[in-house]
Amino acid sequence: MAAICVFCASSRTLDQRFLDLASETGAELARRGHTLVSGGGCVGMMGALADGARAAGGRTLGVIPQALVDLEVADLASDELLVTDSMASRKTLMIEKSDAFLTLPGGLGTLDELFEVWTTATLTLHRKPMVLVDADGFYRPLLDWLTTLADKHFLKPAGLGLLTVAPSVPAALDALESALS
Repeated sequence: MAAICVFCASSRTLDQRFLDLASETGAELARRGHTLVSGGGCVGMMGALADGARAAGGRTLGVIPQALVDLEVADLASDELLVTDSMASRKTLMIEKSDAFLTLPGGLGTLDELFEVWTTATLTLHRKPMVLVDADGFYRPLLDWLTTLADKHFLKPAGLGLLTVAPSVPAALDALESALS
């Protein structure tokens, strides 16, 4: 099947519901036969995501910069762990290794990854599908702001249309699988 990159939070102090969402996402990816590509961390949602995938028999590929390995947050249980020299090279490698992208709730790092993938798609540097999981309206304020950007011509409507928004992980994976087929 596909190698699906998931962007999400790595914070250690999240509500359990976000950790559960990540774990369920990993398990659903595995059940559907996909490989999980992640930021290679073992903490927060990122750790729960990888653990969920492996618990359901899935394959995991982590991509992490050496600086985070040095902080002892690397997912050493990954089936494959690629270590890069920087955050920028990490994003580049994640894009190269993935067939599609799914974004769960997260903070600045998650948004950085989402916008990198989205920007490169608007420049037609890749044509890989991207889905944002708007669980419980988490991203609604951001989506409203992005619509305002498009209305003011700072973002082309076609660019806005490259990102699919789904209310749940199953709906997001259905959208990704449909786009990949």
